[in-house]
Amino acid sequence: MEMALRAQSPLCSRGRPVLVVRPAAATTGLAQSTIGRSRFTGGRLVRCMVSSSDYPKKNPRRTSTPKPKGTASRGYASRPTAESSMKKIEQSSTVEGDLGKSNGTLHGEATQQASTAEESSEIDLPGNVASRAEKDEPGTKEEASQNHSSASSSMPMDDESIDRKLDEYRGKISALVSSKPEPSTSASVHGQDKPLVGTHEQEKSITGFEEHDSSIVDEPRKGRPFAEAIVGYPVKHADEEPPVSEDDELRIIKDQEQYEPDIQAPVEDDVDPEVLKRRLQELADENYSVGNKCFVFPEVVKADSMINLYLNRSMSALASEPDVLIKGAFNGWRWKSFTENLHKSELRGDWWCCKLYIPKQAYRLDFVFFNGGTVYENNNHNDFFLEIESDIDEHSFEDFLVEEKQKELERLAAEEAERKRQAEEERRREEERAAMEADRAQAKSEVEMKKEKLHQMLSSASRYADYLWYIEPNTYKGGDRVRLYYNRSSRPLMHNNEIWMHGGYNNWIDGLSISERLVKSHEKDGDWWYAEVTLPERALVLDWVFADGPPGNARNYDNNGRQDFHAIVPNNIPEDMFWVEEEHRIFRRLQQERREREHADRLKAERSAKMKAEMKEKTMRAFLISQKHIVYTEPLEVRAGTTVDVFYNPSNTVLNGKPEVWFRGSFNRWTHPSGPLPPQKMVKAENGSHLRATVRVPLDAYMMDFVFSESEDGGIYDNRNGMDYHIPVSDSVAKEPPMHIVHIAVEMAPIAKVGGLGDVVTSLSRAVQDLGHNVEVILPKYDCLNLSNVMDLHYQQSFTWGGTEIKVWFGKVEDLPVYFLEPQNGMFWVGCVYGKNDESRFGFFCHSALEFLLQKGSSPDIIHCHDWSSAPVAWLYKEQYALNGLGNGRVVFTIHNLEFGAHHIGKAMAHCDKATTVSDTYSKEVAGHGAIAPHYFKFHGIRNGIDPDIWDPYTDNFIPVHYTSENVVEGKSAAKKALQQMLGLQQTDTPIVGIISRLTVQKGIHLIKHAIYRTLERNGQVVLLGSAPDPRIQGDFTNLASRLHGEYHGRVKLCLTYDEPLSHLIYAGADFILVPSIFEPCGLTQLIAMRYGSIPIVRKTGGLYDTVFDVDDDKYRAQAQGLEPNGFSFEGADSSSVDYALDRAISTFYDARDWFNSLCKRVMEQDWSWNRPALDYMELYHSARKN
Repeated sequence: MEMALRAQSPLCSRGRPVLVVRPAAATTGLAQSTIGRSRFTGGRLVRCMVSSSDYPKKNPRRTSTPKPKGTASRGYASRPTAESSMKKIEQSSTVEGDLGKSNGTLHGEATQQASTAEESSEIDLPGNVASRAEKDEPGTKEEASQNHSSASSSMPMDDESIDRKLDEYRGKISALVSSKPEPSTSASVHGQDKPLVGTHEQEKSITGFEEHDSSIVDEPRKGRPFAEAIVGYPVKHADEEPPVSEDDELRIIKDQEQYEPDIQAPVEDDVDPEVLKRRLQELADENYSVGNKCFVFPEVVKADSMINLYLNRSMSALASEPDVLIKGAFNGWRWKSFTENLHKSELRGDWWCCKLYIPKQAYRLDFVFFNGGTVYENNNHNDFFLEIESDIDEHSFEDFLVEEKQKELERLAAEEAERKRQAEEERRREEERAAMEADRAQAKSEVEMKKEKLHQMLSSASRYADYLWYIEPNTYKGGDRVRLYYNRSSRPLMHNNEIWMHGGYNNWIDGLSISERLVKSHEKDGDWWYAEVTLPERALVLDWVFADGPPGNARNYDNNGRQDFHAIVPNNIPEDMFWVEEEHRIFRRLQQERREREHADRLKAERSAKMKAEMKEKTMRAFLISQKHIVYTEPLEVRAGTTVDVFYNPSNTVLNGKPEVWFRGSFNRWTHPSGPLPPQKMVKAENGSHLRATVRVPLDAYMMDFVFSESEDGGIYDNRNGMDYHIPVSDSVAKEPPMHIVHIAVEMAPIAKVGGLGDVVTSLSRAVQDLGHNVEVILPKYDCLNLSNVMDLHYQQSFTWGGTEIKVWFGKVEDLPVYFLEPQNGMFWVGCVYGKNDESRFGFFCHSALEFLLQKGSSPDIIHCHDWSSAPVAWLYKEQYALNGLGNGRVVFTIHNLEFGAHHIGKAMAHCDKATTVSDTYSKEVAGHGAIAPHYFKFHGIRNGIDPDIWDPYTDNFIPVHYTSENVVEGKSAAKKALQQMLGLQQTDTPIVGIISRLTVQKGIHLIKHAIYRTLERNGQVVLLGSAPDPRIQGDFTNLASRLHGEYHGRVKLCLTYDEPLSHLIYAGADFILVPSIFEPCGLTQLIAMRYGSIPIVRKTGGLYDTVFDVDDDKYRAQAQGLEPNGFSFEGADSSSVDYALDRAISTFYDARDWFNSLCKRVMEQDWSWNRPALDYMELYHSARKN
């Protein structure tokens, strides 16, 4: 936020004076007068303060304590200890030259300024009123007269002449200037030739006005308005309405927040310019005499006002420079930087001047002078600064900045929302246009087909058929009421006593639209029957059949030998017009159907999004209370700008038994501008088991960070094993900066999926992207890719590595940016993902992926590699690329399966920054593995999740009825019937046990076989879907299927293949899903089962133990995770262990159906998506970055 300040001519070089009044009371609460000459606005005379290092340091510095409104700060403000102000100002504006160079020349010695103030703290000048400043009451008239005489002895006008002249303006000034006298301190230019003061000296003062008050002769009492100082006449206060007459010809300038005063005011004859010039010359002479390089006018500088700033060029490093400029900013170089030209004033000596506007939100002005190039007068590297009398201080300014940032973010958000709205509206219009064109094309196509069929039919239609049917009267048209006669004799309905006519028109264009019962005709000879029929107005042909009952209840038909009956209807409208109208009618029908379909889809999408949002909010809450036994906050949801209590239970941590516990925290991943909070000793909470600390959360905090220590100085820390404690903050005006994450992998669902690795790469990337981070994937461009799921695939660039040209393709998969690397040596043109010299191919791919990032100029924060196949990324990055242009990144390595590539996994573990596997229990089970044990300190278990968009019974097109937890019983019942019908199972209300698995030893195939027989013994049904990579196991299950299908026909079905649609139907239609794995790193089957309301039956191992909690045995373990029990489990690997879980599950189905149904609803409402794992991965990523 920079504000352009217009350069103004100095005060003493201007013409006739003008009186300007700014009613500032409305905005500041004070009545501030501003009197100026020409285009100048002033309030008081300046008192120039002389700074000296040997002044007593008694007055307090500006601290974080807010100062009273309306009073100026005393003394000198503390200097920042961080980077120099020149560096700060360079960050906010373009600067030519080196602002940090010494005065006068580049890298030169600082010019030392001689000053009488450096020799003595007492300054004896004519008219020194230090003694008077110590008194509470103003001086007497006699004292004032003496002071006037002393001050004006050298001026051409004597005191009596000046008094007479000023008396003429006394009435006008008192009527127009309303300034409430406030006790204040003169705002002179501070910090002249002063060294930087550290923050530990903030309670000291270099100089104070109580003991040292160097001033000009006849200086007004502190806090008196400028007008009162000049004329010696009291002015009215803000609450008094001064009369203003037309004769005064005064200009009233309204005070607005963000613009300068009207500096183009007309010239009026109000104040004698000689008076102001005399005062300014006295100030200039006095400041020169004591060695001050600069001073300001008016004396007390207030926010939302104009000032004149003077520099004596001859006393500065710019003495020989033709141009003098000022470069400055407000509030510690943090706000509204500016650069202005100074002009030579009419004061005696080499005084240069410029006019500056002091914004309303300023409490300090920081500045330096320079020549427009590289020569600076910067007060010997200490810069100049000026305290401002303001309603704002450091704390309120911080709040102001936050509010401004919030306004800016809101503005940007509104602009972005409007842009998205317009883009969405344009997209909708385009889609509507495209849909209408498609509807028109379809209507035209349908009309052409109908026209062709109708013309064929017209050739066989007639007005009657001898001895079979005819119509009376014989002349008719559409809309007429006619009799249709039918001769029943010798026809299929000759023995039926009830005859009906089922009819339509124009080749049944509207289907069955006419239904009339025929009656026996007594007027005709023979077996004639007739029905009264109204011919459709748009009919060209009448179509019908005869039946022995009304529609829906007829069994026998006379349909004219499968040709139906057709009668020509004379044209009621021209045929061409008919087909035009028919096309419009079809078009309107298609549009209506489409709109109804879109409306239904929109409602479903909105409900689905609402359910996902509710699930995410529920998961976040569970995330916040997941460690409540250690730490939590009150309120649980931390909001920016509020105060929260942090509760900590050290008994469950490394600080157990420590006599003291100290809270140490900050915000925004320890990057908040305010820095770390001071260590806070925690106190005993009311509940007895926890300790408490209270924290104020800033408005711009989006994350709360903290650790605990045993003492104020540190000692032993509880930092959650290096991860620290982090709690998200809502309603922040700031947003977390997005992290750049690149996955390098050899699988990605659904385009190159072999196992669970591909699912994780896609789903984890999407979940992290949904959190607002930038995620990319690098994948080999196999010749077997499923390109139908790649959007906007196009060639992007080529690069060379290892003597091979590598083409880079780009596209989006599941809305994720994906780079496909295609070496032109044919490495990945082998028709498969695995199985062809994999180690060599994937090693080349890993190296080329890093080379691509380097040559592309990318600098990701996290490079995430997976399993042995992309493990080389870890050591190649650390050994070759970390010091060669990609040093910003950290490597995270995930182990999905330890069965393959142990050597590569061990080497990657040694080089990565953080490592994970796919569940917490599995990480403990493999902790002793040779590849992991040496690096276990950086090894973490984070469970996998499922993609809620792919596995969603509310939108799944592979099941007959969509359902949620609210109608789970109806939905699963329909799916069960459809499953039984598809697989030829008996349509009975018995429990179905589903098994969806690869048939390997790891998956517990001996337990699967036993469970099949046990379920059949309990009168249940079994459906198995899966195949075995081992031909012997596949053959064994083929023989088992033959036996079971014969012995238990209609009760069991083994489908020994992979069938994606069938798997969806099994998850929905089965009552239980069995997963008896011998070991299972994570497992997705049990998670998908719960998503569809099927109850998992699992063996307690790896991720199965972490996600399934037995309804009888794991109530407390589930509660610790913020969950309820959700299934049945067993520990052993024998048949009796399986029976323990399976028998309880089946008995529940038979004996406690209502409770079983409530369990189905419960598991559907648990979140097993990537919501929680994504948060855990982000914690890991940040921990890797911190390290």
